[in-house]
Amino acid sequence: MQRLSTATLDSLPNDVVRPAYDRAEVRQGVVHLGIGAFHRAHQAAIFDAALSSGDLRWGITGVSLRSGGVRDQLAPQDGLYSLVVRDGEAQHIRVIGAVDTVLVAPENPVAVVDSLAAADTHIVTLTVTEKGYKLDPATGRLREDDADVAADLESLDAPRTAPGFLVAALARRKAAGLPPFTAISCDNLPHNGQRLRMAVLTMAQVYDAELARWIEAECAFPQTMVDRIVPATTSPDVASVSDTLGVEDCGMVKTEPFLQWVIEDHFAGERPDFASLGVQLTDSVPPWEDAKLRLLNGAHSGLAYLGGLAGVDYIHQMVAHPEVRGFVERLWDEAQATLSPPPGLDIRSYRNELMRRFENSALQHRTRQIAMDGSQKLPQRLLATIAARSEEGFTSPALSLAVAAWMRWQSGIDDADEPFVVDDPLAGQTAAALKDCSDSAERVRALLAIGAIFPASLAADTHFERALISWLSLLEQKGALATIAEL
Repeated sequence: MQRLSTATLDSLPNDVVRPAYDRAEVRQGVVHLGIGAFHRAHQAAIFDAALSSGDLRWGITGVSLRSGGVRDQLAPQDGLYSLVVRDGEAQHIRVIGAVDTVLVAPENPVAVVDSLAAADTHIVTLTVTEKGYKLDPATGRLREDDADVAADLESLDAPRTAPGFLVAALARRKAAGLPPFTAISCDNLPHNGQRLRMAVLTMAQVYDAELARWIEAECAFPQTMVDRIVPATTSPDVASVSDTLGVEDCGMVKTEPFLQWVIEDHFAGERPDFASLGVQLTDSVPPWEDAKLRLLNGAHSGLAYLGGLAGVDYIHQMVAHPEVRGFVERLWDEAQATLSPPPGLDIRSYRNELMRRFENSALQHRTRQIAMDGSQKLPQRLLATIAARSEEGFTSPALSLAVAAWMRWQSGIDDADEPFVVDDPLAGQTAAALKDCSDSAERVRALLAIGAIFPASLAADTHFERALISWLSLLEQKGALATIAEL
């Protein structure tokens, strides 16, 4: 079968949407660091819509910070890939043409800096996950003990980290008399713009104090909130879409109809007409961010650990259980009490929309995919909500059950006594903490003592500790689904 490419576009079925612009005329106004499936289903779709509107400044140079996998998928396809939107039995396919080139940073770091420093580059977006910012979760400061950070602090001739690439490119732009770009974090992190700014400024101050002052005064790091469920692509997905297209598409991504992007209205230079593209510009992102992290992401994490322990593969299978839906609603009740919804966000409608999204069986969203990197996600998705409730004197049974499920997950054994790999940057630390523990109480206290995950105030909260011990004991004795029924 031929590959999807510029040469095969005209052979696609008539109902497949193709780029409505001349790709040869597109300028590369965006560099994206961390070009995985989420970016291709979210920000790239927005920039593709900008190009389709006639604004040809917003082509994308993608950068993989680790491997050449995405480059190897897209290069033979001239950067083209299909975005497959699935809702139950319905399917809509659109070929995205916004991505021109994919660079692999470890192979050619200089080319990455060249792209970031190019005069046409006005926006840099990032989806590098929590780990990519190289910040200590407990202090928020740059992890100078990290080998890649230490190398970038020594020399930026061949950067290794996302902050390093940004600083090297901004230094080049300043020296050339070019304005800075707007750097937009698109990761699910509270205050993501501030975190990115902190990482960049800290590195710049070590490298060149004058450069740091220029970045602080001129560069923009707006806060953002992004939302779209993008499950991992499987081989059957590729085969199915290739059959539909009549050409092979190794770069396809699948997603849901829902898409949300909220950006703080603070830019350093040129930008697309985001508002006309469905992006919400706001003076205050945190209320939107809190609602998403505490309702969508908090429930997702709880469902992931409980479902993974119970041997349930997909989110839609979990919420098919009435008692699991009750758990989700209870968790949302607890989380909602900590929110201050912004104008335009009706929480009841939002919750109903979230449940419909969870029920979408076409997504095949795996519990174990969501369970990855839990130590990095737990603080903002669950612990911040519990801490806010504790400060008001409230307990959090459903939220505490979700945290206890994460603790149970660290054992690497599910409810059927089947082993699995705990995919987490702190997996070694949690395993070491649990090694000599003999009962649930000891396991809870050992994990609560990990300061990189649990803030001291919450670790010292006796009500929270007792709830965790009770839930973990039940999870170990009865299993996840029976414990949800107890709730």
